[in-house]
Amino acid sequence: MTATPSDFDPLASDAPLIVYIDYKSPYAFIAKDPTYAIGDELGIEIDWRPLTLDIPSFLGSARLDAKDKVVEQNRTAEQWQGVRYAYRDARRYARIAGYMLRGTVKIWDTSLVHIGMLWAKRQGRDILRRYTDITYERFWRRELDAEDPRVVTAVLAEAGADVGGFDDFHTGPGRAEHDAMQAAMFDAGVFGVPGYVVDGEYFWGREHLPTVRWMLTGRQGPAPDIAYRRFGDADA
Repeated sequence: MTATPSDFDPLASDAPLIVYIDYKSPYAFIAKDPTYAIGDELGIEIDWRPLTLDIPSFLGSARLDAKDKVVEQNRTAEQWQGVRYAYRDARRYARIAGYMLRGTVKIWDTSLVHIGMLWAKRQGRDILRRYTDITYERFWRRELDAEDPRVVTAVLAEAGADVGGFDDFHTGPGRAEHDAMQAAMFDAGVFGVPGYVVDGEYFWGREHLPTVRWMLTGRQGPAPDIAYRRFGDADA
């Protein structure tokens, strides 16, 4: 299921489910385990793909110091309001699931860790899953420099990947593949994470997981309502 620039289709895969994520998205982070759960329950392959968001283009940018004080910013009051709400919302769900989710100190360029994702994906589902778990956990604890090739290489090795040739990959063909994928996604209307594609139809947001599961199980019965899990209701 490895996609290359020549045959990559943002809305098609050999797998029944495509999932788009960005490691710097808190919403994609809290959607990871519920998405795993659907794949495990149904026994299906999931085609995980990186979508590198250009957050400054629509939410501005900011940088914090070690004490979380803003030392540099380029945001309107409305953009700050949106960003602060997004983190509050994501943290609510992170607390329910027992995750630590600390706001980032800057808008990271996650293209390198996403090229690492492409490398891990080539080496099998288990390695990709370990790489994703390690990357997410450490990134949201502020313990991972997503822009340092040495750090990304070390995470790949820890996940069990063969890292021989990764240096050449991430500066050459891996970078070209990543960039071509991003352009194709944009042209196809894939714009946000977590993003799900079933039967060529794109859904943006974790709240669509019940619908995604319903489609994957043959659309039996009425389509589910679009809703987040209720706070405190473990069975919802």
